[in-house]
Order: sequence, then C-alpha cells, then structure tokens
Amino acid sequence: MERALYGPDGFFVSGGGPAAHFRTSVHASPVFAACVLRQLETVDAALGHPDRLDVVDVGAGRGELLRALLAQAAPELAARIHPVAVELSARPPDLPPEIDWRPDIPDDITGLLLATEWLDNVPLDVAVHTQSGWRLLLVDPKTGQETAGPPPTPTDATWLTHWWPPPPPLPLPPTPTPTPAPTPLIKEFVSAEGPDQDTNSLITDVGGGGGGVGGRAEIGWSRDLAWAGAVGKVARGLALAVDYGHLRDSRPADGTLTGYRGGRQVPPVPDGSCDVTAHVAMDSVASAGERVARCAYSLVSQREALLALGADGGRPPLSLAGRDPAGYLRALAAASAAAELTDPAGLGGHLWLRQPVGVALDAVVAR
Repeated sequence: MERALYGPDGFFVSGGGPAAHFRTSVHASPVFAACVLRQLETVDAALGHPDRLDVVDVGAGRGELLRALLAQAAPELAARIHPVAVELSARPPDLPPEIDWRPDIPDDITGLLLATEWLDNVPLDVAVHTQSGWRLLLVDPKTGQETAGPPPTPTDATWLTHWWPPPPPLPLPPTPTPTPAPTPLIKEFVSAEGPDQDTNSLITDVGGGGGGVGGRAEIGWSRDLAWAGAVGKVARGLALAVDYGHLRDSRPADGTLTGYRGGRQVPPVPDGSCDVTAHVAMDSVASAGERVARCAYSLVSQREALLALGADGGRPPLSLAGRDPAGYLRALAAASAAAELTDPAGLGGHLWLRQPVGVALDAVVAR
C-alpha cells in the first residue's frame, strides 16, 4: 500500500492528482472552503489574531483548498495567513507563490492544521478472522489476489483487542435431518466439512469479503501514529481531521478497503494505478491525538459541523425568483451544493475531529 500510493510511480505522486479520480468535499463546492474559513476565523480569534496565522493542509492534493481559502478570506486575514501545502508530489506549476509546498509537516504551527481525507490513505495492514483467530491478509500486488497469512504482530494484536473486537461467531448451520444412509457416506460427509479445512482457501477474491468464520479488520495504529505526530507539530491552535470514519461500537463487519480510479470504485489492487483507501477508526485516532494535545476533542458528523458553520442546504424562497431571478438561481445553486456536503448518506456522513492545542475547545468549536 505504501509503494502503491507514495512510491516513485505511486498514485499520489504521479499523474493528475486525486481530483482526476474521485470527488472530495474540497472539490464538490466552494461552500466547504467557506465553512473551513469560518472555522479558521474562530481559531484566529482564540489565538488573539496573531501576526502570522499558519494554515497547514496535510495531503493537499494540488493545493485546491488553500487556494480557495486565500481567495475567500478578507484582505486583512489573507495578509496574515501563512499557507503550507504538505504533499509528496511535485509542486504544481500554477500554484500561487505565497503557498509553501513541502513533503513534511512543519514544526511549531500556530493556527490551523487541516487533514481532509488524508488519514484514509495512511497505509495499514488488514486482518481476516479465521477459525484460528486473526490472520494478516496477504495480497499479490499485481493481481490483488488475497490469502490469509501469519498471525498479527503483538502491536497489531493489542490494537485489535482494544479497538476492533472480533466479530461474533456465525451461527452454526442447522443440523441436517438424519436420513437412512450407508455408514461410509456419513463419514465422507463429516470428513469433507470438518475442522481441518484449509483457511487460506476461504479468501481468494480481490477485495473479497470472505473472512472464514466472519469478518475483516483494518489495523489502524499507523493512522494513530500519523495523527499524533501531526498534532504534535501544533504549538497552539487547532488540528482538524475530516474523513470517512467509524467508531468502535459500529465497525464494519467486513472492513472498508477499496480502490478508486477515474471516478469509479474498483478493486483495491496495490499496483499504483488506483487509490487504495480504507475508512478511519476515528475514535482510536482521536484518543491518540488527545494524549498528545492533552485537551478534550470534538467528534461530530460533517453535517453537524457544516450546519454549525453556516452551510444552508434549504431551498431559497420562490418569492425571490420573482424579485431577483439571477439571485434566486445563485441561491439555489448554493443550496444544492450545501445539500450535497451535508447529506448524511454521502459527504455529510464524514466525521470531523477537532483537536485543540493550547486553546479551549469552546473557543474553536462553532455552536
């Protein structure tokens, strides 16, 4: 996964960038940037309007969000913003010169650290639950074929035990009604279906859901370390992660690993030709960040966050069409964009993790 995404010919290093393959909140509408700007304004106020306000976008794509923030910010605020894009690909030739471009997160950030759909691309291992417990999932990087491998490492096992408990056992099949049959046939039936069955044969399809006795898990400690490291770079301000996610009590039974290419969902073959992504265990990530920040965090849906920050997906009144037809069309377009961003079955179902550092939570969370 590391090589497929970030190697010399990896998905995020070569080519046209994420926008050429899938649609994120950043690409969906300027409404998203407007709400992030309002969040930035609350951080700025909590910090006392410093002369230099850092805005660091981790996994910046081609700098789309930073460009939009600078374009929408009031002149006084824009003059104080120090925008930094963190990305492994080459600097886009059309990127505004005021945006710094670097491969790593800078130290001593005073302001806002953003990670929009970054953590879902932090590489991780996948485990499958077999009759003998968790097994790491092995994958052929050329074909995507999967097989069950060795047991997880102690670090993997500790994380799984705490954050991703094994699925409940599948119900036993009903006992077949006895029928008169020669004894050898009964023995043959038991032997063919007995406990000596090879667990590796249970998983053969690309991205398959087979877990033997049930379930797969994406081992998320690498995301915890990545987020804790990012939060540790913030001296004062807010670290904000926005991503596909789930919580311990509702982990997806078969995992979420998938791929995207050219606007379509595809099997997650780690050959560099497609995005390979898995949803984030956001409670685990938040706990890791909290240990670094030593401050309470906020974890809400994107719908809740954007509505609190002023996004409005309501249809404008029809009376406006009579008074100002052009204004009505603009308001209708804005409402449609906001509705997409706040749809709980879509982008609105993303989770917003706000992790303040050195400032009070209430000062940076819109109510």
